[in-house]
Amino acid sequence: MRLRLDAGDITQLYVDAIVNAAKKSLLGGGGVDGAIHRAAGPELLEECKTLGGCETGEAKITKGYDLPAKHVIHTVGPVWHGGDENEAELLASCYMNSLQLAEQQGLRSIAFPCISTGVYGYPKQQAAAIAVSVCKMFTSNAQSLKEIIFSCYDDESLAIYRQLLTDS
Repeated sequence: MRLRLDAGDITQLYVDAIVNAAKKSLLGGGGVDGAIHRAAGPELLEECKTLGGCETGEAKITKGYDLPAKHVIHTVGPVWHGGDENEAELLASCYMNSLQLAEQQGLRSIAFPCISTGVYGYPKQQAAAIAVSVCKMFTSNAQSLKEIIFSCYDDESLAIYRQLLTDS
């Protein structure tokens, strides 16, 4: 199992699945969510309409359509409220449920954005620590997954993930 970093646009990655930091409706939005919907094309929205939304911490899968990725795994991250409303557990669930869904589908590679660190306000250092911890824990039981990519859109996030991956 390989954990690696990517600096750039998650919508350009050739992987089995990219993870979408989605809104509960799964009908698109801003940030990563909007970029994925734009890059995938209108068919993604049509499939998402059939899924009935998604609760915080859960994950659902669709086809990738016009993306280089074969699939999109949609997960809803928590909004940061100071850390006293189960945000850490919910964020960990986003990663774990996405990884488990990828395994159930027999996928070999998955790329994660920095879930909840944009408009949802989750502190980047804390969110990255959860992401790396959950993914490392998952690697010991992974069957099909061979590569987990942390796709960082900004230099600050990239530096945080680089340090976390180097320290472990």
